[in-house]
Amino acid sequence: MRDRLFTDFDGPLMDVSERYYRVYLYCLDKIKRSYQQVVPLSKAEFWGLKRACVSEEEIALQSGLKEKGQAEAFAKLRSEVIHTEQFFPFDRLHEWAIPALTKAQAAGIELAILTMRRQRELIPVLEKYSLRRFFPEHLCFCLRDDYVKTYDTQDKPKLMLQAIACLPMPERQWIVGDTEADIIAGKRFNLITIGVLSGIRDRFRLALHQPDLILPDLMSAVEHIISS
Repeated sequence: MRDRLFTDFDGPLMDVSERYYRVYLYCLDKIKRSYQQVVPLSKAEFWGLKRACVSEEEIALQSGLKEKGQAEAFAKLRSEVIHTEQFFPFDRLHEWAIPALTKAQAAGIELAILTMRRQRELIPVLEKYSLRRFFPEHLCFCLRDDYVKTYDTQDKPKLMLQAIACLPMPERQWIVGDTEADIIAGKRFNLITIGVLSGIRDRFRLALHQPDLILPDLMSAVEHIISS
């Protein structure tokens, strides 16, 4: 085997911005007082703050939740609902996802998923978009439904360790992701790391962790791998 490409799911493949924004609006509505005037951020404003790693508390304050305890309550509620079934339908597959995967597969690159989604959050989406043709079960690495999460920067390298331990070693291995967790996991196991700008981190935040490359999206990454 010449090359293997690990890809994160949310960011490189899935556009989660609408889900995150809908959760933001939901939490804003639930936490505000009946008499309170709040001014919701536009989706572009909100997503810009998220990509710059602005805290949930600060986002709440910028939206008008300035009474005592509101910002903390907003952040707590957000963490409780962001991964619930009622909001997952707002996720969408990026328009370049299928063409990029098809191009990589045609070039003989083995594809694998490395995601912090739980099994119950990943498998239905794989079926919905017919992604099993690219990612058979033995190349899908996600969290068990009962896994107790800590931090992505700790959990993702552990998941990468599981993947490396059970797969044959190719000539080259790459990882494409939109967060620092992907870069850290890749560097720990000597993969070539590509940060993509199609997810929840902006260029500045990705550059802090010194990936080998920063590219716009998965298609750009696949084209680079094929040509390298």
